[in-house]
Amino acid sequence: MVRMAAQRRRRQRRRRTAPVRRRRTARQDALARRAGAGLVGVLVLVVFWSAIWMYVVGVVVAAAVGGLGWWLWRTDRILRGRDRAWRQQDAVAAGRRSLAEVDAMTGTEFEELVAALCRRDGCREVRCVGGPGDQGADVVGRLPDGRAMVVQCKRYTPSSVIGSREVRELLGSKVHFGADVAVFVTTTRFSRQALEVVVKDGIVAVNRDLLGLWNSGASLSSLMGVSGSGQGDARHRARWRRTYGQKRRRPGRPLGDGPDVSGLAR
Repeated sequence: MVRMAAQRRRRQRRRRTAPVRRRRTARQDALARRAGAGLVGVLVLVVFWSAIWMYVVGVVVAAAVGGLGWWLWRTDRILRGRDRAWRQQDAVAAGRRSLAEVDAMTGTEFEELVAALCRRDGCREVRCVGGPGDQGADVVGRLPDGRAMVVQCKRYTPSSVIGSREVRELLGSKVHFGADVAVFVTTTRFSRQALEVVVKDGIVAVNRDLLGLWNSGASLSSLMGVSGSGQGDARHRARWRRTYGQKRRRPGRPLGDGPDVSGLAR
C-alpha cells in the first residue's frame, strides 16, 4: 500500500511538472535554432564576404541613417509639443490678473485685455476698434471656428448695473459689422431686463464672475455655454452687495465710471 501511494504521488508530480518541462524544452529548441541560424549567417558572411561586403555596408548605413532620422523626427515632435504647452501656460499666466487690477485699468487697457484673452483662446484677426464712431463695438475678430465676432467692453464699477439699452446697442454693432456672434464683457453685472435681451437675442454675456474665470484660464468657448444662465441666487447677490456695496445716487445721475442706471431693476 505504501509503495502504491508513493507511485501515485510520483505520477501526480510528473503530471504537474510536465507542462513546465515542455515549455522549457520548447525554449531550448528555439534558442538552439536561433543559434544555428546565426552561425550559418556568420559562415556565409565569412565565405562570401569579398562579394557581399558592399551590400552589408549599404544595409548598415541605411539602417543607421533611418534610425537617426526617426530619432530626430521624434525629438522634434517632443520639443514642439513642449513648446506649445509652454506657450499656452505662459499665455494663461500672463492673463491672470486679479479683478482688482482690472478695475484699476483704463477703458482702453480693458479693451486690450479682452483682445489679448481672445487671441489666447485661438481667435484670429482680433483688433481693437473702440473710439469715436466705433458703432458701439470695441473689439472685432474671428472665433477659432471662423465665425465673425464683435465685442463690447464696459469697465464699470462693480456696484453698477448693465441695462438693457446698452445690450441692444450691441445688436446694432453686430448688424453693422456683419458679425455672427456678439459678446458683451463687463466688470459688473447685468440687470434682469438686460439678461432677458441676452437670452432672447443670443448674446454672449460675460459678467464679472465669468470675466474672473476667463481671466484665470477658462476658454471663451466654455463661457458661451453658460452665458445668460443667471448671476447666482439670492445669497450670491447678497454677498455681491456686501462686497461691492450700492451707491446711492440722485435720479438721472450716472455713476462714476459707469452708465446711467437710474430706474433699472436690481
